[in-house]
Amino acid sequence: MKNSKFTIQQVVAAGIGTALFVVLTETQIPVVIVPNTALQVRAALLAFLAAVYGPVVGGIVGLLGHALGDAFFYGSVWWSWVIPDAVFGILVGLFAKQFKIREGGFSGKEIAIFNVIQVVANAVAWILCAPVLDILIYAEPANKVFGQGAVAFICNSIMIAVLGTLLCFAYSKISTKSSSLQKEDE
Repeated sequence: MKNSKFTIQQVVAAGIGTALFVVLTETQIPVVIVPNTALQVRAALLAFLAAVYGPVVGGIVGLLGHALGDAFFYGSVWWSWVIPDAVFGILVGLFAKQFKIREGGFSGKEIAIFNVIQVVANAVAWILCAPVLDILIYAEPANKVFGQGAVAFICNSIMIAVLGTLLCFAYSKISTKSSSLQKEDE
């Protein structure tokens, strides 16, 4: 079995990713038809970090980034929406090797796999996990929270399909070039 230690690179990615996630908390476009939902840039960042660095980084950034963002910008933490971000990060991260981003192979097939995985992970997080936790933790009405969850699912899936895919693609190409330059220097 391959050594699965938490690397320095993953620690740095989790720390910087969490800080960026918090900063991006207020970078959103509200969806006026359903309260407390928005197109959020931070969803693309989370998907990108999970896809590049795996489930531990995805889970940490989703959990800590969302909790700290809620605390700093809203004054309290809404755990029923924090936990689904961690679940999303873990689920996408579990498939990181299949995306081939670090190897520079993020293209047609891998882009399709990434987007299928992110849509399924968003469905689990926002259509299932968030509404159920809203009902169990906060006794919220089911019709309200399932509507919010569905809109969050759609918004996050779109943001990640566009911005998340672009981030992964660009990083894949940059990562390949820097690896080639390092090999030439050796």
